[in-house]
Amino acid sequence: MTSRRQFLETSGALAAAAAIAGCDTSSHVRSLLNNDVELPFASPTDSAVNGVAHTIARLSYGARPGEHARVRALGATESEAVSLYIEEQLSPRQYDHAAERAVRRLEALAEPLGELYEFQPSLLRDQIGAAAVLRAVYGERQLHEVMVGFWTDHFNIDISKGDCRWSTPAHDRDVIRPHTLGRFPELLRSVVLSPAMLWYLDGRVNRRATASERPNENYARELLELHTVGVHGGYTQRDVMEVARALTGWTVRSRNTSRFGIGAVEFHQELHDDGEKTILGQVIQAGGGRRDVDALLTIVTQHPACALFMASKLCRRFIADDPSPTVVADVARTFGATGGDISATLRTLFATNEFQSARSSRLKRPFHFVVSALRATAAETDGGKSIAAWLERMGQAPFQYPTPDGYPDEAAPWLGTLLWRWQFASALIANQIDGTHIDALALRRRAGDEVALHAHLIGRAPSAYERAAASASANSLALALSSPAFQLT
Repeated sequence: MTSRRQFLETSGALAAAAAIAGCDTSSHVRSLLNNDVELPFASPTDSAVNGVAHTIARLSYGARPGEHARVRALGATESEAVSLYIEEQLSPRQYDHAAERAVRRLEALAEPLGELYEFQPSLLRDQIGAAAVLRAVYGERQLHEVMVGFWTDHFNIDISKGDCRWSTPAHDRDVIRPHTLGRFPELLRSVVLSPAMLWYLDGRVNRRATASERPNENYARELLELHTVGVHGGYTQRDVMEVARALTGWTVRSRNTSRFGIGAVEFHQELHDDGEKTILGQVIQAGGGRRDVDALLTIVTQHPACALFMASKLCRRFIADDPSPTVVADVARTFGATGGDISATLRTLFATNEFQSARSSRLKRPFHFVVSALRATAAETDGGKSIAAWLERMGQAPFQYPTPDGYPDEAAPWLGTLLWRWQFASALIANQIDGTHIDALALRRRAGDEVALHAHLIGRAPSAYERAAASASANSLALALSSPAFQLT
């Protein structure tokens, strides 16, 4: 076992670095990506994290055995290989065979929205959580999965609220995933009129049937503060109320009030405030009816503050907790010039010197840590309740964050999870997690030796100190997964 002293040494170093940086598995899962289980793989040999290892670490949930060699072989030079990998991930194939095979047994998630109301909420919560893990572990469209996580946080919905218990799986499937690498205005419109979002932020009860009735401003405030221009985007309380007026009349059929068409989104003209509205200095003419929502979204998505806000969030996710204003401005220019093209915006971000130089400086959040450990060890997993329990202990169970701002991106809130990470690594290597299995001997055999295996896990050749610590440990694999080098990306 890894000693407590060894863990405290590694976790102490990790905390300092982060502070400075800001039962058996079912057979269909067992065979997903392990057909090459006995094939050797080449680990990185550089003393520092190279461009290939860095780019894989940031654009994916971590390298599987052989991933570094596969990506390096894409180009004649490291730079060319990195560029081709980025393009591969920005323009993924439409159907991710590995991910879809992994989630096929989660049959409830494929049901139409209305049919989801026939299932127990706990089953849907468990299945959508398992699906998030399985897609991240086995998916080939890794950047797509990373960005699904980004948008899930950006447009956070707590699955425990009201009809969100049934509509959140459809929100993930029909709203977030189809638009993840598309255009932000189209993604935002789908979110605004999503049954789950209408429930979560009370848009379904936002109405103004009479002049004296006050619209519900809950979603209007979050639309501005969290989803588009940001808290410093220059809007006022009057803008919030005008946005609320523009969104009146939209509702969703509730499980408690309808027998047919449950979950259907409807516009009720008689509940809509059809008067003139002024939002962020721009006028929406009276009489627009249901078209007011499109006029509103055009105003907020074309506002310069929206480009800056979205660029800052993307740079924080992919570069650093406190990205430079210069790089944020560069990324914002692309966002604005392309009308919110997400792939084009990311392409600009990944081409910056700041992105390529920000190596081993971002603390993995718990979901990222757990998934990267499963990927790195070629684990076979059902993504089920045992994995969910670990994520709950670490504080990042999918779709369960209680407030609209989503799970935090910065390192500080996650430093208290380091002991749980060590315990997870030890349990994983010891095959003590039900539904998850690794073959440590096969992994070492494929890597070639202990040093090469360590290099695979941390993305570079281990230092003399790290080799010595591994040699002294009775559980060097768990120690490596607990190390700062593995937990920083």
